[in-house]
Amino acid sequence: MPPATAARPQGCTNFKTRQLSRLLSRHYDAELAACGLKTTQYSLLSHVVQLGPIAPGELARRMGLDASTLTRNLQPLLAAGWLLQDAGPDARTRSIRLTDSGRAKQVEARRCWKTAQLKVNDVLGSERVAALHALIDDCTARLDALAAG
Repeated sequence: MPPATAARPQGCTNFKTRQLSRLLSRHYDAELAACGLKTTQYSLLSHVVQLGPIAPGELARRMGLDASTLTRNLQPLLAAGWLLQDAGPDARTRSIRLTDSGRAKQVEARRCWKTAQLKVNDVLGSERVAALHALIDDCTARLDALAAG
């Protein structure tokens, strides 16, 4: 591979990253289907496990989602009884929390996710995956700084 300074981007970066994202999503979704979840649903459950009861706006911010996407993604999890939306600290706010069945579903799905992750590591190589994560983190920070002005 030529040095990074000699590299010239070919094609549209947005298209290429979305193409990779779609391939990865199909792979993870196929594994998580055994648990009855999609990748987006597993991610939501996992964030609520990690963050505890949380306001929807804060959850959206932490996940990098807009409010309407979060609302749409929450609906099936609320309907399944894996998450509950309660009143928040005041009458104007809400709080999302995990139920016992939601915790059990997240634990079950974590095994499916782990299978998907290990397959990606095997196909791409752990070093390449670690480098990809580092590159994505760096790019995300730079683009966030650009957006913040």
